[in-house]
Amino acid sequence: MTTFKDAIINRRSIRKVTKNPAITEDRIREILKTSLHAPTSFNMQSGRVVVLLDGEHEKFWDIVKETLRARVPAENFDATVQRLAGFRDGVGTVLFFENQATIQSMQENAPSYKEQFPFWSHQGSAMLQYAVWTALEAEGIGASLQHYNPIVDEEVKRTWDIPQEWTLIAQMPFGEPNEQPGERSFLPFEEVVTFHK
Repeated sequence: MTTFKDAIINRRSIRKVTKNPAITEDRIREILKTSLHAPTSFNMQSGRVVVLLDGEHEKFWDIVKETLRARVPAENFDATVQRLAGFRDGVGTVLFFENQATIQSMQENAPSYKEQFPFWSHQGSAMLQYAVWTALEAEGIGASLQHYNPIVDEEVKRTWDIPQEWTLIAQMPFGEPNEQPGERSFLPFEEVVTFHK
């Protein structure tokens, strides 16, 4: 059994994932139900999640590839396709959105904090992303966090009938890990953390 501490330490970017029939929709649903307990400022719960599986997941990465074809120099495109294949070969992709209508409503209801709600929204999204990613790690599922927004936003909204007031924040392809992550380095603890008594 993976402890929470182990999941935090072992969570890594796994950019090459493959299919595994043991990674079921029900498992992902339970991971997301738990992860939605991540906190949000004023409990605004502005995060929205769309999970793409199977053919829909592959369709998303095909959209990314075709969008990048017009942007990436031809001599670099093969490397881009190989990188995207590592995501597409997985089980699914979690799309993280923020509902701007919720943020606007919070701004209207608490006007003295109006300028802060967009920042707090992104902080809440980050905590949700981290909760999902750590929970996937605890289940032995590889994932990475990608950011092909905003270049794919409109196509994503058209393809999956996403409300216009939702803003795409990040994408998390997941599946059976198919690579060993590289070594990580850390700043000395004392440079990052200070105690005062």
